[in-house]
Amino acid sequence: MPSSRLNCVQVMNSRLSNRAFVFTVVAWLALWVAVLPAGRAGATLSDAVRVSTLPNGLRVLVLENHKAPVAAFVVFYKVGSRNEQFGKTGISHLVEHLMFRGTKTVGPEEFSRIIQENGGMDNAFTTEDYTAYFEVINKDHFDVPIRLEADRMANFAPQGFDSEKAVVIEERRLRTEDNPQDALFEIAQAQAFVEHPYHWPVIGWMNDLKGLTLDDALRYHQVYYSPQNAIIVAVGDFNAAEVERKISESFATIKNGPKAPPVTQVEPPQKGERQVELRRPAELPAVAVGFHTPNYRNTDSFALEVAAEILSDGKSSRLYKKLVVDRRMVVSVDADYDRLSFDPNLLWITAQLRPQVKVQDALGEINGEIAALRASPPDPQELQKAKNLVQASFVYGQDSIFREAMLLGQYEMLGDYRMVDQYLPGIDSVTSADVSRVAAEYMSQPQRTLAILIPTGMLPHPAAGGGGAIVR
Repeated sequence: MPSSRLNCVQVMNSRLSNRAFVFTVVAWLALWVAVLPAGRAGATLSDAVRVSTLPNGLRVLVLENHKAPVAAFVVFYKVGSRNEQFGKTGISHLVEHLMFRGTKTVGPEEFSRIIQENGGMDNAFTTEDYTAYFEVINKDHFDVPIRLEADRMANFAPQGFDSEKAVVIEERRLRTEDNPQDALFEIAQAQAFVEHPYHWPVIGWMNDLKGLTLDDALRYHQVYYSPQNAIIVAVGDFNAAEVERKISESFATIKNGPKAPPVTQVEPPQKGERQVELRRPAELPAVAVGFHTPNYRNTDSFALEVAAEILSDGKSSRLYKKLVVDRRMVVSVDADYDRLSFDPNLLWITAQLRPQVKVQDALGEINGEIAALRASPPDPQELQKAKNLVQASFVYGQDSIFREAMLLGQYEMLGDYRMVDQYLPGIDSVTSADVSRVAAEYMSQPQRTLAILIPTGMLPHPAAGGGGAIVR
């Protein structure tokens, strides 16, 4: 549940814990800019990418895409709430806000005004694993975001720290303190992770936010906003060699700060179910069930994506049909899994119950559908439908230059942008037996964290916000 100053839209796979990423923004930009160039049929996304590393360690990925006269520029910093410490939670997101509060050469809020004056749009978001800043702009003005992003990497000098911190504190109040479902996800995540920094929310704990100082932010920027800790991805209607030259001219002379310390915490195996209750004013009861699962490093991640699809995507999915249509027990139900987290995370099943429905009855139906998936592999037709939906979402998502840039940047942060080309074959290789096996191995009660929202009265006003990466 990352957050930001203009209030937040969710992006990428609508993660209900705090990841990331990025998919409401992806859908939003996909409506604005179409991008798959003619003549790329049959080619993989990474085929035409030009890659370079500047002397200061900054990685640069450039991809020409000539379908529309626009370009996307994204700067990824390998820093998110995962890099924070107890007592300083929320600082990654606060620094994201402060990046719009001026540099030694550009005044507060001038960055966005300059981008808009040149016919572009800009934004940023913070996740558990990384922070990203992006612009989509007419190709003739592509030098503008290059120059501005280099300036705020090198010349960070925010003004109005106290007022911006107050904005973040208010954002937390609106998105979590006043939002029962987001508050439920927050305590579920904290219960599921006891040693790993995925324990705390992207937006941070309220007491920690109140204690953050400008010196904290300046030190954090110096360490994590160095070229050696960043990746630039440029995609659009331009000459790649020319764009590489402009990026080098603007960024190559920026000096590195201290090397960022590695994240070494490893979450120990969970060997028993954990349960937590949240009692507070709310419109409806809700449940959040999290199972510890592997990430992209394990090939089981492809089968887990298909399993989540079978359980909850669409009106014919198992959980939706049983709980929403047939039994009319819940208003909504969702199974969500994101394989691209830096460290192993959770597969979530969440549901908002109808009035008068008992939590244990709804959980019984959810458990029954999971047990059925464990006991009996899906038939070939159901499996193929799920695989088609997953693959179609991936392919159609590339109808946006922003989405292409995001994919390349995410995979490069994980180690190699070319891993993006393994996704479709990986999904295609999943068998019915794989789906049943991963359901049995990972979606078991000893690895489960259960959080229950018990309403104690009506909300004084409508809840704000929604889950996902915090978008400025």
